[in-house]
Amino acid sequence: MKYSLTPCYLLLAFVLSPSILHSQKSTSTQLNQLTKDYVKTSLSEFRECLSIPNDAHFPDQVEANVKWCENAFGKRGFSTQRLTTAGPPLLLAERKVKKPQKTVLIYLQIDGQPVDSSRWLQPNPYQPVLKAQKNGRWEIIPWDRLDQGWSDDWRIFARSASDAKGPVAMFLGAIDLIDQNKVSPSYNIKVIMDFEEELGSPHLPGAVETYREALKADLLIILDGPRHISNQPTLTFGARGITTITLTLFGPRAPQHSGHYGNYAPNPAFRLTQLIGSMKDEDGRVILPGFYDGIVLDQETMDILESVPDNEEQIRKSVGIAGIDKVGTSYQTAIQYPSLNLRGIRSGWVGSEVRTIVPATATAEIDIRLPLEANSDRLVKLVRDHISSKGYHIIEGEPTEAERMKYDLIISFTSRHEYDAFRTEFQSEPGQWLYRALKRAFDKEPIRIRTSGGSIPISPFVTTLGIPAVTVPTVNRDNNQHSPNENIRLGNYREGMMTFLAILTEGF
Repeated sequence: MKYSLTPCYLLLAFVLSPSILHSQKSTSTQLNQLTKDYVKTSLSEFRECLSIPNDAHFPDQVEANVKWCENAFGKRGFSTQRLTTAGPPLLLAERKVKKPQKTVLIYLQIDGQPVDSSRWLQPNPYQPVLKAQKNGRWEIIPWDRLDQGWSDDWRIFARSASDAKGPVAMFLGAIDLIDQNKVSPSYNIKVIMDFEEELGSPHLPGAVETYREALKADLLIILDGPRHISNQPTLTFGARGITTITLTLFGPRAPQHSGHYGNYAPNPAFRLTQLIGSMKDEDGRVILPGFYDGIVLDQETMDILESVPDNEEQIRKSVGIAGIDKVGTSYQTAIQYPSLNLRGIRSGWVGSEVRTIVPATATAEIDIRLPLEANSDRLVKLVRDHISSKGYHIIEGEPTEAERMKYDLIISFTSRHEYDAFRTEFQSEPGQWLYRALKRAFDKEPIRIRTSGGSIPISPFVTTLGIPAVTVPTVNRDNNQHSPNENIRLGNYREGMMTFLAILTEGF
């Protein structure tokens, strides 16, 4: 794709001269206008990217996205290298400058969650559509409406529009703008692209160790995630880690007729819900002894948490709840603690397939979110010990016939540690550098969040490479990520490009 400078761009190239950008004097108004004029141009490539299915369960889909990224970064002067792993490759793109002040590593995620097309309000989740809200409903509008002007509140609906191909397109757009205006960053850029983040990035830790020299950098920026609920410019300085547990409780060898065997054959679904329910009190607090040990919110930390302009009523309204669990006193305090979450449970049949049986098994999927102070092995052991204390014989896989005849309570227990937490201080060099860039871009202080409640596979970079990391979220929080009808607001797309343009032109 070749770009040409229209008269508007020529004027802006003059206003935003390299000297102004390098001296960090470009104003919010100038950056805003430059990105606003480029949104429509960049959307064609964004739509192309979104049209490529990206479920990491399918190698052919991964390969198609790897090739797209190689081409997109290659034509912008990046050298690209596939980093081989035991699974899908990582892709490293690198662009060097003369006399660099630093080397900045940027993390981008390319894969997306699986889709259930029947629940999407459009023909195909991989055929992006433009929508405007009318009478409280989102309605598809033709793409050529952009030729007549567009609204920040219009949205693009497609899988990975926000999580996380949107940030990829924003970054590429910002690169186009510095190139068109003949501006160069003051640092070398390395971009690492992950094609199996939604699977927990199982091969990432080993790859970071293997390719540590190729990935060597002074700091890491993660271009991922939603802004603060207020949709104001945001910096997030940490993320919780995550560990998962799968429990399968066994009942009769096969489902049994509930008339013949109800009251006789123990129901595994009842037993499993009782077991899981015994792990928390009525206020939602985990009652396993020592689960919250090591979490201390001193006054300095509380001051940081209280500086986030949350509106608790607005948060509850957006989620659709009247009350909250009593783990913390607010949203920000709640996510500083480890969580024990029942993320799914299955037993028997429901709905149109319902039948009068005593189920043979009941399975629960649990995730534990880990703040920096929590240890995965210790918390998993607390859960396992609690189950054992309830009289369960713990196995992995299916019980033998001998075990069925010997033990009344049998449960399969497996766990997997996905990745650790990380946290960087506000006053760190990358923290102050990004703060300056966002303040210049938006003419106001960005919201700074100590840690996010979610998890991203960044800790291997922090621990193995020994570099600090900060997340720069850009997408709208109400984007339906991981769900049907995922979307990105055009205003967030524009401001995300503006954010990255400010970062690319901010010196150290």
